[in-house]
Amino acid sequence: MAVSELELYRRQFEQIQQQANELTAGLNEARFNWRLSPQDWSIEECLAHLTMVGQWEVRAIDQAIDHGKERGITGQGPFEYGAIDRFIVHQTEPPVRSPLPAGRHFVPLHGQPVTAVMPTFLHVQSQILLQLSRAEGLDLRRVKVATPISRFLKMSLGMMFAQIAAHERRHLEQARRVREKLPL
Repeated sequence: MAVSELELYRRQFEQIQQQANELTAGLNEARFNWRLSPQDWSIEECLAHLTMVGQWEVRAIDQAIDHGKERGITGQGPFEYGAIDRFIVHQTEPPVRSPLPAGRHFVPLHGQPVTAVMPTFLHVQSQILLQLSRAEGLDLRRVKVATPISRFLKMSLGMMFAQIAAHERRHLEQARRVREKLPL
């Protein structure tokens, strides 16, 4: 039996949680906040950014799911997605092809403690997993979600989950590069 699209996303987010835990294991505050240069982000900033964006996305997904359920927008996959949705996910997925500046609302503060950032990041991940469960039975192509990219751009629910996972992988890879260069 084929694994559902939502189950594939669930596995991706569980893997992201595991990778974030491994990435931050044993780091003290100085190493968690260390930057290669003043313009580069620390591990802390990568995770804080994902938390900020993730909190926004969870609210948008929650509203879209409520709207989809109210309107009875149900369906069974596999779902076929439009070119714009697929392009956005492709551009977000690592490796980075063209760096994009974070929107000013999603630029993290530097210097936050690991004991604050990691629990909040993991909480957002659990909220995404909850939204995956809530999305069961909905038409993942026809339910539309507002994006943090632009108030005028909406993505299909299925591609929104894919884009979030891609965005998180992108910044975890960025944080992994920082970890590899941490001074001994």
